[in-house]
Amino acid sequence: MIYLLEDDDSIRKLVIYALESQGMEAEGFAEPPAFWAAMGERVPDLVLLDIMLPGEDGLTILRKLRTAVPALPVIMLTARNTEYDRVEGLDAGADDYISKPFGIMELVARIRAVLRRAEPRTGPAELSIAGIRMVPDRREVTVEGQGVTLTNKEFLLLQLLMENAGLVLSREVLLDRIWGIPAELENRTLDVHIRSLRAKLGAAGACIRTVRGVGYQLCETPG
Repeated sequence: MIYLLEDDDSIRKLVIYALESQGMEAEGFAEPPAFWAAMGERVPDLVLLDIMLPGEDGLTILRKLRTAVPALPVIMLTARNTEYDRVEGLDAGADDYISKPFGIMELVARIRAVLRRAEPRTGPAELSIAGIRMVPDRREVTVEGQGVTLTNKEFLLLQLLMENAGLVLSREVLLDRIWGIPAELENRTLDVHIRSLRAKLGAAGACIRTVRGVGYQLCETPG
């Protein structure tokens, strides 16, 4: 199930029709109260979220979703398309950011890409390094025994770093594996998430090392 919160009737109807024609179950909402009521009944597989909404803006809704359902994939659909707006949306926890006007087939492709990246990956039952412990199947992260709440992208980024502990992962690899975008198209998304991840991990965050001109590396000790 995909939820779309969009107050423009023509866009909402077009997107819902397009998704259903592609075999996806979808439901649209014109205002936040109806959306929140539906969330109380059923949590969808993905949310398409406009920013400019009546009563409650999309970024506020996104932050609430990240608190209530951290792993829920969210794609922002908005006419605000400056680099600052994109970074603000991604920093708030969006999984992708699509500017209006957009092509329907591109939208469908990016929805499928986000859903694929959100699927659980086969891997170790538990990961542990530098005082950080992760249980991927339960989406649990602790640092020295204390629980840490991460957004979906932060979780996937940390998981990839932990699975490749000691190796330097290039920006290109990280952006492709986590966001599915070429490095040349987005130059701040990764840095914003690394900064946020380090802050949430506390002292252990210093174990995520920046390798200048290459990418990032998770080590046993701070660098």
